[in-house]
Amino acid sequence: MKRTALITGITGQDGSYLAKLLLEKDYAVYGLMPRSTRYAFTNLDYLGVTGEVDYITGDLADEASLIHAVRRTRPDEVYNLAAQSFVAASWDQPLWTTEVNACGALRLLEALRNFAPRAKFYQASTSEMFGNCSDNGIQTEQTPMHPCSPYAISKLYAYWIVNNYRESYGMFCVNGILFNHESPIRGLEFVTRKISHNVAKIKLGLANRFGLGNLDSRRDWGFAGDYVEAMHLMLQQETPDNFIVSTGETHSIRDFLDAAFRHVGISDWGRHVFIDPAFNRPAELVALQGSSDKARKILGWRPKVSFEDLVRMMIDADLKRLLPGDAAHVE
Repeated sequence: MKRTALITGITGQDGSYLAKLLLEKDYAVYGLMPRSTRYAFTNLDYLGVTGEVDYITGDLADEASLIHAVRRTRPDEVYNLAAQSFVAASWDQPLWTTEVNACGALRLLEALRNFAPRAKFYQASTSEMFGNCSDNGIQTEQTPMHPCSPYAISKLYAYWIVNNYRESYGMFCVNGILFNHESPIRGLEFVTRKISHNVAKIKLGLANRFGLGNLDSRRDWGFAGDYVEAMHLMLQQETPDNFIVSTGETHSIRDFLDAAFRHVGISDWGRHVFIDPAFNRPAELVALQGSSDKARKILGWRPKVSFEDLVRMMIDADLKRLLPGDAAHVE
């Protein structure tokens, strides 16, 4: 008998890659999506799985719709990937960010507690919760958390309510503390995709310059397709627990620019990039670097795609989008 998975945020980057993975493992996959979804089926179309998913209208801000989704699907596994996930926007919309990211996770947990208490639950946590706290510059599952944005604070609430429901009700609830993970279907508002998209445009003569914020920010970047494998593995364990998912390497935005422009044969990228004060944030998270030792030991998970390969993958995909066919090939 097929296992059943319910994925919130299925039209996003992670939801789409996760849907593809679970379908390959012969799951019946249900996707919760609001009636009006910004990205529609673009990401699922890109991965070729749109027609293989059953869609249910629902929203993390609407408790009744979550109860309906849980009762209809009777899921074995639930992956809560829906969120207001753009950090910069969380200062402009702190209440909505909290409503969706924090209270939304609680509503979903309550729906499961009352109508599917044996379902295994995955919560998409984030390295942003750590803020600028670290243990010798590297974050572990024991590192104290000091979030630097309304987004990170809302995610920290969800993290702790998941822990509380696991301890209070004996539910199988886990937090995947994922460090930055990117792909060709990352939203254009995120810095990595902004770089890959604009570098492709510059290579093709469609643009000349673009603006960025702090080029010295450092992140632990991996490939989203690798990271959804860790999500699935967490729900296959006998005992629920929290895991960091990361590459263990850190790179600056300058490093990303270097790799991106180098891939298209442009060495002097300084004339193509300018600092735009509009991208400055009220509080800046300086650096993130995660230790995934626990996930590697217990889950047997390891990242497969390197930083350089990730950058090349994203650039090539944007070149293909902008100029389909052989002309998009990078020598």
